[in-house]
Amino acid sequence: MKKADFIVIAVVLVIAGVLVFFLYGINSDSGAYVRVEVDGKVVDTLDLNKDATLDIETENGGTNTLVIKDGKAKVTEANCPDGICANHKEINKNGESIICLPHKLVVTVVNENSGGDDVDAVA
Repeated sequence: MKKADFIVIAVVLVIAGVLVFFLYGINSDSGAYVRVEVDGKVVDTLDLNKDATLDIETENGGTNTLVIKDGKAKVTEANCPDGICANHKEINKNGESIICLPHKLVVTVVNENSGGDDVDAVA
């Protein structure tokens, strides 16, 4: 390998390191609340610092169980056909979401207990 090859490899590694830092380092702040939306409407907002269990029923007969424990939220049970939401990892960082498309359920970690933001989750 030539000297130029080592320089290119070093530059690529530095760029990758900077990207990893910004992707994981900047968004490392934990959110304070979990906003639960069904069909684009906020149905509940829960504090991540308080352990809780919420059974969510949707208009199309869907049921999901959301568990908040140790500052993290996770969908533990769902009667949807694919069950992807129940297999999703726990969330606790601002902006992370668990989504169940068959039940039109969106669980998002937010920093403030607000009624909503300008983002349209249905579109």
